[in-house]
Amino acid sequence: MSILDRVNSPKDLKKLNNDELDELCADIRKLLVSTVSETGGHLASNLGVVELSVALHKVFNSPTDQIIFDVGHQCYTHKILTGRKNRFATLRTEGGISGFTRPNESEHDIFSSGHSSTSISTAVGLAKAKEIKGEKGKVIAVIGDGALTGGLAYEALNNAGTSTNNLIVILNDNNMSISQNVGSMAKNLTNIRTSRGYISFKTKIQHGLAKIPKIGSQICRMLTLINSKIRKRVYKATFFEDLGFRYYGPVDGHDMDSLIDVLTTAKAHSHAVLIHVNTIKGKGYDPAEKNPTQFHGIGKFDINTGEPKSSGMNFSLLFGNTMCKFAQKDNRICCITAAMSEGTGLCDFAKKYPKRFFDVGIAEQHAVTFSAGLAKNGMIPIFAVYSTFLQRSYDQLIHDVAMQDLKVIFAVDRAGFVGTDGESHQGVFDTSYLNSVIGITIFAPISYQELEDMFYEAIYKIKGAVAIRYPRGTQPELPDEYKYQHEDYAVFGNKDGKKCIVTYGRLFSECYKACREMDDVMLIKLNKIKPINQEIFSLLDNAEKIYFYEESIASGSIGESFGNMLAEHCVNAKYKHIAVFDEFIHQATVESQIRKYKMDSLSIISEVANGETE
Repeated sequence: MSILDRVNSPKDLKKLNNDELDELCADIRKLLVSTVSETGGHLASNLGVVELSVALHKVFNSPTDQIIFDVGHQCYTHKILTGRKNRFATLRTEGGISGFTRPNESEHDIFSSGHSSTSISTAVGLAKAKEIKGEKGKVIAVIGDGALTGGLAYEALNNAGTSTNNLIVILNDNNMSISQNVGSMAKNLTNIRTSRGYISFKTKIQHGLAKIPKIGSQICRMLTLINSKIRKRVYKATFFEDLGFRYYGPVDGHDMDSLIDVLTTAKAHSHAVLIHVNTIKGKGYDPAEKNPTQFHGIGKFDINTGEPKSSGMNFSLLFGNTMCKFAQKDNRICCITAAMSEGTGLCDFAKKYPKRFFDVGIAEQHAVTFSAGLAKNGMIPIFAVYSTFLQRSYDQLIHDVAMQDLKVIFAVDRAGFVGTDGESHQGVFDTSYLNSVIGITIFAPISYQELEDMFYEAIYKIKGAVAIRYPRGTQPELPDEYKYQHEDYAVFGNKDGKKCIVTYGRLFSECYKACREMDDVMLIKLNKIKPINQEIFSLLDNAEKIYFYEESIASGSIGESFGNMLAEHCVNAKYKHIAVFDEFIHQATVESQIRKYKMDSLSIISEVANGETE
């Protein structure tokens, strides 16, 4: 019987000694690698925080002590330890457990997370609420050094240090320059300060001094001041101390004894604490240690070699290749990413054109306004970003790009359904928020050739901001005769049909399959979804029923705008909008999500051939 077999809750964990905890960590790593090799997921970051997660649940009492993970994808060990071990094989599958923290799964998942740099803000709010209500327990924010590149984290730190006394921030540093500023003296000092003997000795001295009449309190204040100056001189890391935190670190994030000591010390404090922990991404699995970027978020892979089980061309790689091709001929072209160079396909671009490649960290707001500055001085910036992350910079889209009438091109990756990443990552909001941006042009390619051609048009034919949104993965099945002619829309099927289907992007494939099975249906494919070419409405004079299909939230979307335009053009036809209505989309395969929302070819045939419009 393995140690992991004996651990079904944090209470079981507290019964183990430190040697058994080390065995437990080894068992957890085996489970992580074997499971993620079959389900895909965030492996390297989770391998790096195994000891830290175990130590947290050894020292603290979840959920009375509330633990927040940032980004939530580093919570796998936490899930295993909090009652979900037997369901861990369902990770990121339909009906299974999420790859992120989700309160509807467990009382130990305090806050739903999927986007970075939010944990400290959340933790400050939770801690302050505990103070106001007089509730017991600490609030612990575990934030990675990558997430600390996001501005929201600094807004929270600025607010946190002097305003909360039950907050602990753990900086999980796995390759940040901050660790280079702290040397062996600081490590030794941290070991002394977190030892039980030191804490006991310090407490006795303070109590003894306080009893000295008249001068005792003055001596205590003087010693505290001297202590603070020594800490700043030794650590050379006054930033957190100046913000009001007690700083401990760096601590070896894979040394269980050190972790338990420093967490125990932090738990005893009555003011905000920041613990700096050094970890290794991919720890314990050689392929992940050697290539942590590839194993940050990975699909199914061969557990023996670490090689992915699927490869080949996809929209992201094609985008990267296209940018390299254009940049070779035009030195104005530059690419920007927010810590997603591999995910957006820009690794080759970064190597070939390092002076025109900018990874700004997890800072989408800055990325957009930085791009605006590049554009203002004559460059052609292309910001490659996942749809779900672009929504974080909506204000900059409006104020710093559109209002300035600047040519910034947005390569919106992972548009539409994204599958197993779940609610926080679905790319179904960008059509609605981009649709509201004045003056922006939006393209929706379905094929690799369309993507390349549309980027050419965006760069050389269109003024102002342009967004080109494309789905995750490979291009879908296309008609043999289909070829993009650089038109705003294309028409298929029976042009005199009484029924009409309107769609764009990936769903064109499903709509075309359905249209082939029906004789009386006209199919309109929108290539440019904003602005919509008004000539389309002259094609609808004979239409009696119109169906609009899109992988988008319905409110504010292209389909909603299209419905309004029908009335403006006096098109007298019944209209039905098939989209996502007021709900977050749970994890499943993309194919399953398309079926669930009745956007697959069989559902379209059933709806259009037999159904009624609203």
